[in-house]
Amino acid sequence: MPRLSFLALFACVLATAAAVISFLQGSWIGIVWVLVVGVSSNMSWYYLRRERAARKSVTG
Repeated sequence: MPRLSFLALFACVLATAAAVISFLQGSWIGIVWVLVVGVSSNMSWYYLRRERAARKSVTG
């Protein structure tokens, strides 16, 4: 797994935990964390696909 994809996935996991904690404490700031989860998961998929495409073009 490429490093940027792994870091984005790690940020996604942390943001998910932050959203859950915020909602459990009754804070509506959790909505912002949910948006961060969406952005970071999309970044993770983008970097993973970009790495796979780069490998395929070099070997194929």
